[in-house]
Amino acid sequence: MTKYIFKRILLTIPLLFAMSFVSFFFIRLAPGDMLASHRANPQNSQEYIAQLEKKFHLDKPLAAQYAFWLKNVLQGDMGYSFIKKDSVSSVISSRLVNTLILALFSIFITWTIAIPLGICAAVNQYKPIDAFFSFVSYIGISFPNFFLALLLLALISVMPELPIIGKLPLGGMKSADYETLSAVGKFFDVLKHLLVPGIVLATASMAGLQRIMRGNMLEELRQKYITTARAKGLPENKVVYKHALRNAINPLITIFGYEFSAILSGAALTEIITGYPGLGSIMLEAVRAQDQFLIMGNMLMSGVLLIAGNLLSDILLAVCDPRVKLS
Repeated sequence: MTKYIFKRILLTIPLLFAMSFVSFFFIRLAPGDMLASHRANPQNSQEYIAQLEKKFHLDKPLAAQYAFWLKNVLQGDMGYSFIKKDSVSSVISSRLVNTLILALFSIFITWTIAIPLGICAAVNQYKPIDAFFSFVSYIGISFPNFFLALLLLALISVMPELPIIGKLPLGGMKSADYETLSAVGKFFDVLKHLLVPGIVLATASMAGLQRIMRGNMLEELRQKYITTARAKGLPENKVVYKHALRNAINPLITIFGYEFSAILSGAALTEIITGYPGLGSIMLEAVRAQDQFLIMGNMLMSGVLLIAGNLLSDILLAVCDPRVKLS
């Protein structure tokens, strides 16, 4: 497995190179440039603008700019953010942990709820409970995440007397008195702030995953080895959870890597609407201001997380299914 992991890491190098190359050139195709705000400031002289262009190689051809950026990245320097007036590494690291916590929290909600619901729906096929779960999943798939976020925020602000929901915060990640709380109090304070954005992100993923789990379970329950197990007199719970579930869940492990990166990309709008201090709001500012180095840093980070998620899903699949060999 070590050889396989090393080989996959080597393959990520050309993938990241191609992704960064395309992203860099497409960003520069947009009208304007990252020094637009400096040019608009009458206090900045032309000599100062020229110094900035020379310092960040903006006076050179596009291919040369990319070469300088790539060289700096390989040396550990992801560039400078003009809107945050700090290094890109510092800006991303200050918010990346928050976004990862939110993504992992929503994935935890998704998998702990969707898998049991999918199994229950498959075991009770065509029964009222199956119809109810199918209806709920269709609603979850078709319901826009941003609208659900606005709806939850409206309920919290307009109806504070509602149990649980009315007591949730409207934004942020920590309360004002966070530092005075105990370790347990800090944990529940962060958890309380995670609920609204976490539920919003988990809704669509949960609905889709539940449908996939149901389909996989139904397919496995129709296999001959399941009929044989029942004919031998095995208890139904053992047939479902020991035999059918182990094979039905394998395709979902493959989905895990893509789901992780999809939640990270989809978290941006949710973070902005719910006021969660993640990478979403920073990236929106970067795109609007054409802060190229910050955008490229985010794209590079997203690419690394996507590749890492896919590698993790392959390793988990090999661990869960001994028939899968990594080579």
